[in-house]
Amino acid sequence: MGRPENVRYENQFYRPRRVNNNGLYILFFVTVVLVITTIVLAVVTLKKGKKDLKDPTSASSSANAITTDDQGQTVDPTGIIVVTPTPTPAPTIEDYQNQHLYPAKAQMDVQIGTPKDQYSPSGRGTTEVVYRENEKLTDYHREDEIHFGDPLYYQQVGGILTFRGNNFRNCATWGTFSLDPAKEQHLEQIWEYDKIGALNSSSWSFSWFGTLWTGQPLAVKWSYNVQQLMNLYPEKKAKQNLTEIIIAAGDGYIYFFDLEDGQKTRDPLKVGFTIKGTPAVDPRGYPILYVGQGDDNGEKGRIGYRIFNLMNFEEIHYQAGLDSRAYRSTWGACDSSPIINAEADTLIYPSENGMIYTVKLNTQFNPDTGILTMNPQTIAYKYIFEGVEGKQLGIESSMAIYDHYGWCTDNAGNLICIDLNSMSLVWSRKLDDDSDVTPVLEEDNGHVYLYTGTEVDWQRNELDYQGASYTYKFDAMTGDVVWQTSQDCHTHNGANSGDDVNGGMLGTPIVGKGSISNLVIFSYCMTKGQYSGNLLVAYDKQTGDVVWKYEMKMYTWSSPVDIYDDNGNAYVLICDSYGQVHLVDATNGQRLSYIRMTRSDNPDLKHNVESSPIVVDGIMVVGTRGQSIFGVKIS
Repeated sequence: MGRPENVRYENQFYRPRRVNNNGLYILFFVTVVLVITTIVLAVVTLKKGKKDLKDPTSASSSANAITTDDQGQTVDPTGIIVVTPTPTPAPTIEDYQNQHLYPAKAQMDVQIGTPKDQYSPSGRGTTEVVYRENEKLTDYHREDEIHFGDPLYYQQVGGILTFRGNNFRNCATWGTFSLDPAKEQHLEQIWEYDKIGALNSSSWSFSWFGTLWTGQPLAVKWSYNVQQLMNLYPEKKAKQNLTEIIIAAGDGYIYFFDLEDGQKTRDPLKVGFTIKGTPAVDPRGYPILYVGQGDDNGEKGRIGYRIFNLMNFEEIHYQAGLDSRAYRSTWGACDSSPIINAEADTLIYPSENGMIYTVKLNTQFNPDTGILTMNPQTIAYKYIFEGVEGKQLGIESSMAIYDHYGWCTDNAGNLICIDLNSMSLVWSRKLDDDSDVTPVLEEDNGHVYLYTGTEVDWQRNELDYQGASYTYKFDAMTGDVVWQTSQDCHTHNGANSGDDVNGGMLGTPIVGKGSISNLVIFSYCMTKGQYSGNLLVAYDKQTGDVVWKYEMKMYTWSSPVDIYDDNGNAYVLICDSYGQVHLVDATNGQRLSYIRMTRSDNPDLKHNVESSPIVVDGIMVVGTRGQSIFGVKIS
């Protein structure tokens, strides 16, 4: 008999009427025994089935083998459907990602720490101002926040697109090469371009020849459809897998070459002023070039940085470096290499006037139509410390960035950490001398570390003297020193005479990867006297102990580059002030090969290499003060 539908029962289960329960007790006992027996037999059978599967010699293995049912599902000997978990696929590297940075190692989850009082903004008597145009902003926070990821994800097009490649500033190499150990010579000059000119300086009697410090080339593996939109020569526009080299020079031009043969890909871009630093290409693969000016020797008074459309060389945007808002308002050069956060569509550009410019670009680019528009909106930031003069605050180092924290050094020897979303100082430290070196970052075991060093500049008030080049490993999130050391170097401190050749650390350090991931390698110049001697030193990252040294006769401002062959063996390439290229085993500091780069029309010409090289697909490209650009193959 069914239950009335509208009646609520306290117990929803059916209760039988009361009867004599003796028979039920016996039935219950028998049932329990049968259930237990069935379970035991099932467990024994299952274990035996597993044993038979593991042991192909078992007599019952064929009878109890795993089978596939009518629906294609795997069934074990007991009839249970076997579900094999799908393993998480290993991340694949994209063709626009740098294999030397793969796989991504930085978790990007390290939190900013609390600096000691003496490194905090209040502890140093810091004054900070944030501007939108001439409006001073209070409690600023960026609407479209900046967040950089692991350097592997910096770009969406292949190549080396800014100084030292990415936001950690840790890679000037793309691709590998095959090194034959049986060969005596591993370096071969395969092309040269010898028509770089010169431009008179603005304030001194000398001229800017060739390419300068830092002067690193860029390399771009354009997508083929974007390649078709640009003003390339027809044969280069049609070339598949073109890698275009872009290099800015002191003669007022930006040059473009084919990596493979050194032939020009298009006419040079005439900017009309000296460029000393390293430009940047937009990491989204957009045909946009960001360029800073090195001297006020173009259109007088119009010094700063510019953005160019690489389809037609149109100037899209200009930021004046002679900025009345700056503490150093009388000088407006930009030797720093800019960097772009693609997700936030934002440019970050420190300047020699002491300002840090961040620009919401509002970029629109259609690769089908070639229409490119930009509506830049700038937020500018300046800082000054108690006891520091504004004229000392120019920034020549490029900024290294972890998530939304940026680090750079200024001409007063201050290493600063800035929150790029609130445009506020987190911590700062006074180094032991001037530092123009770009700091390099590394995330390791839950910490973010920063490597940098100083030149020998203002330790003594003498034209020529010997001083110390200081070397540091910092905890980047607190400003604490992990270890510190120094190297004696000479300097010629002739800034007032236009003959300023500082000794010490001018090259950006190498943070080792792969087989040398335990090493950090620094270059010190003028270790043997004026214009003489250079020392490469590999330190153990953890302890700061010296692992090996490589001594050179000639000094160099050029940055060393870590390169890797097809088998993962690591090497260092470094160029010197005599135009020589040294190939060094990065595990022990032993030289394997070297050549002197020469011009075919003037073999005796000295080729001082101030600029830093790049290595792409086994070809090194570097410019020289000798007004030439060279391609050197490693094999």
